[in-house]
Amino acid sequence: MGGNPVHFLFFPFFCLPILALHFLPTIIAAVRHAHNFGWILLVNLLLSWTVVGWVLALVWAICDQPRYRYAYYPPYPPYPPSPPPYNGR
Repeated sequence: MGGNPVHFLFFPFFCLPILALHFLPTIIAAVRHAHNFGWILLVNLLLSWTVVGWVLALVWAICDQPRYRYAYYPPYPPYPPSPPPYNGR
């Protein structure tokens, strides 16, 4: 049972990065909350074995509109100073 320790290093250092690179369009679509996430995942699963399908899914994931739009609202301007107190003169 004394296996070679290199086999234990093969999966995390070789297979996981290759798998992440294979699903890079899906990861980008998930992070960007892409509107067509399901279709991008489907194209990535079924057509990414062709390089054209992988590039198509990658371009689609990058160019697709995000599901949520973020807006920047500037902070309110500071309140003007209060007028001096009235002393009755």
